[in-house]
Amino acid sequence: MQDYEESVAFLGTWGPFQRTVLILLCITTIPCGYNLLSVIFLLATPPHHCHIPTHSNLSQSWIQASIPVQQVAGQLERSSCSRYELDQVKNLSALGIRPSLDLVHNLSALGSSPEILLSSLKQEDCKDGWTYSTEYFQSTVVTEFNLVCSDQWKQPLTSLVYFLGGLSGCLVSGQISDRFGRKPVLFGSIATLSVFSSAVAFAPSWPIFTLLFFMMGLGQIGSYIVTFVLGSEILIGSARVLFSSLWLPLVYAFSMLLLPGTAYLVRSWRHLSLLLAVPGLACIPLWWLIPESPRWLVSRGRLREAELLLRSAAQKNRVEAPHVIFLSTNLEKPATQEEESPNFLDLLRTTNIRNITLMLWLIWFSLSISYFGLSFNMSGLNGNPYLNYFLVAVVELPAYTASWLASRSLPRRLSFISFTLLGAIALLLILITLNSDPAITMSLVMLGKFGVLAGTGVLYMYTGELSPTVIRNTAMSSCATFSRVGSSISPYLLLLGVFNQFLPWIIVSSLSLLCVLLCVFLPETFRKPLPDTIQQIAVIQWFRWPWASSPPPKGDGKSDKDQTTAPEIICTTHL
Repeated sequence: MQDYEESVAFLGTWGPFQRTVLILLCITTIPCGYNLLSVIFLLATPPHHCHIPTHSNLSQSWIQASIPVQQVAGQLERSSCSRYELDQVKNLSALGIRPSLDLVHNLSALGSSPEILLSSLKQEDCKDGWTYSTEYFQSTVVTEFNLVCSDQWKQPLTSLVYFLGGLSGCLVSGQISDRFGRKPVLFGSIATLSVFSSAVAFAPSWPIFTLLFFMMGLGQIGSYIVTFVLGSEILIGSARVLFSSLWLPLVYAFSMLLLPGTAYLVRSWRHLSLLLAVPGLACIPLWWLIPESPRWLVSRGRLREAELLLRSAAQKNRVEAPHVIFLSTNLEKPATQEEESPNFLDLLRTTNIRNITLMLWLIWFSLSISYFGLSFNMSGLNGNPYLNYFLVAVVELPAYTASWLASRSLPRRLSFISFTLLGAIALLLILITLNSDPAITMSLVMLGKFGVLAGTGVLYMYTGELSPTVIRNTAMSSCATFSRVGSSISPYLLLLGVFNQFLPWIIVSSLSLLCVLLCVFLPETFRKPLPDTIQQIAVIQWFRWPWASSPPPKGDGKSDKDQTTAPEIICTTHL
């Protein structure tokens, strides 16, 4: 039995078949990127203050004066959650005093200034609801269901539920994909995302919206993970690097750039939710054009199906396939053989894979907090939210381009450590410039996001190369699960700024430095064939420099070549 990549070498690395697969798989990632940060617009909280009913018979000047002014972050702002008692305000208004210069003149004889007089009035809650600014948003979930003031906790909770949906999707989709195939999970995730994006638009209340939003998150990240795994297994050599580290993340980032333009044109959250479903529905016909992973079929012992698929690919590339593609005495598993499928627990079964898995989980968790924490922080900056979101997304284009260039010629560990360390240093420098020059602070924020994103781009490829075929989607999905845990926490991370404005930046930069430290111990995968069985996973290298090559695994006497060319059709491992 020969190595899989040697067996399919007759296809070449870049022909019509590979180009078609690359393009189609990149298209399937558009719904995922388009929906990723939709929470920023759907759950936006515009400036607001207590509503003063028209039957109060107050002039516009007194209506404005009825809202207390308070100091927030060194600036005076109108209160969002309280107003002066209307009865007392009406009494002042009945005196014929205007709340401006006339108020100063008329009360000067009493020895009181208007500020002292108003601040002495009792305050009350917004009994008549709120008035929301429509400068940027016609309506959002927050404005329709009044998720402000005493109900403000519901807004970050809704974001949390959305990311928990992604977490659940990762837990389920990985194992289903490794058992039943990549294609069914890919298109099932896209369909789930599209159906519930449409359903969200008709939610009559906040609890129902939250439930539908959870289901929407269920299909969001799962589709990207399966697309990544499917392309990584179909493509080989330079085509795989081109797909996984350049084209897929670039199309993903481009789809993110489509959202602020759509949200700018469609200011109602219900109409925006309907439009979020369109890319996914447009991808459904691609089911008949995208093939299943032949590598996965081989790992499941379904060699005849894999050969038929590869012979069809050979015809598209106009090359001749060998008479026998996979050398094996049995092309199918015996019907009486009990099929055992690798599962989530296999990621923790032996010491070596357990150490690798735990470190990868912690790295994905930490980077996710940094990524989403930065995204939510930038989108919440003062100014146009559509421009802020555009800046959040546009930095991904050069970041992923840099990660692809590094993946072509540099070791994975060295690339990841370099990019992530750059981001961590930039975020640490923000602690010095946060209260000084806004332009320098913004530049450091963008540089920090660039480093985190470029590191994330390398991490996707690195994780896929560390994971064996028989459990690759489960491994990727488990990492994405911990990434979803990090993203779920990130909306609450910014709340720490209430206690100390430097605290969120300290946490984000510290987690990036932790990722750098952990990556030092992972084995190198640069220019090595993908492992197909759990035995073929490279041995972890303690205290080895990122640019050092990994020695062959110890204990079995096999060479490095022997380890990477083990039989491809083994689909289960007994440890």
